[in-house]
Amino acid sequence: MPKQVDHESRRRLIADAVCHLADERGLEGVTLRDVAARAQVSMGAVQRCFRTKEEMLVFALGYIGERIGERVRARLVRSPAQSAASALGHAATEISLLREENRAEARVWLAFVAQAAVSKALAETLKANYAALQHTFTRLISEACEGADRAVPLDARHEARTLLALADGLTAHVLIGHLTPEEAQDVLHAHLGSLWETVNAPGPALT
Repeated sequence: MPKQVDHESRRRLIADAVCHLADERGLEGVTLRDVAARAQVSMGAVQRCFRTKEEMLVFALGYIGERIGERVRARLVRSPAQSAASALGHAATEISLLREENRAEARVWLAFVAQAAVSKALAETLKANYAALQHTFTRLISEACEGADRAVPLDARHEARTLLALADGLTAHVLIGHLTPEEAQDVLHAHLGSLWETVNAPGPALT
């Protein structure tokens, strides 16, 4: 009886191989042949899963975004009683990929960001990933603002967009050595502290 192959599991196995090679060589060093060798499958198996290299890269990028999203959700579920402010801090820390154990993932993520500048398919996948993360930030900021006595409501979507851009930028600054992980964490925490001061500050008196 022929062996049954879990198609989705094989696609994820190949995506893992893409990520390992991208970390070592950058995306320009990722070939179908090398991916097959790293994943320990045949070239034919790779080609049955993905018709083109671009299709394979798009899947791998979505796979990375999915892993980051899962970590964010797991971090939030782990402490369901935490405040929205604390939850946002945890989520921002996960997304910024500042911890040592996330350094390889950060290198791969930025390799995809660079390639997305010249690949419409990768850019669309990347935009979808960012939109999902921004939605999470917006929801948490909105929840933190509930009940705040402010004459002028805070624009949660604008603040979420700012925080996401900051977290993403800090990833690059740490990778190139401009900031240490500790310095980047300080920048992130200072921004969050300023945000919560804004949220909790009373609005101007209405006359």
